[in-house]
Amino acid sequence: MATPFLAGLAVAATALAGRYGIQAWQAFKARPPKPPQMRKFFEGGFQPTMTRREAAQILGLRESAPPDKVKEAHRRVMVANHPDAGGSHYLASKINEAKDVMLRKTKGGGSAF
Repeated sequence: MATPFLAGLAVAATALAGRYGIQAWQAFKARPPKPPQMRKFFEGGFQPTMTRREAAQILGLRESAPPDKVKEAHRRVMVANHPDAGGSHYLASKINEAKDVMLRKTKGGGSAF
């Protein structure tokens, strides 16, 4: 007599667990998407004379990056901002200036603009 009772109890528990599982899945699917992680940007424009720190930020590198990484980053950033591809002449000059500062070709002189 106890066996049918335990079997019925097991079926009821399974059905209840399934119901809660379905409700949890539907709530999971209906939740709003996570907002994208906001990147922190630096406020303000460019400094009058470019520093090594500012040059590294423009190229997306560390200040101690080796020359081959600087050249690779310069190419990547310049392809995205080249004036022939719809980019700005001003930004292109700043990117070139950043490469020169990182490679120590200049002492942080101002741009042409």
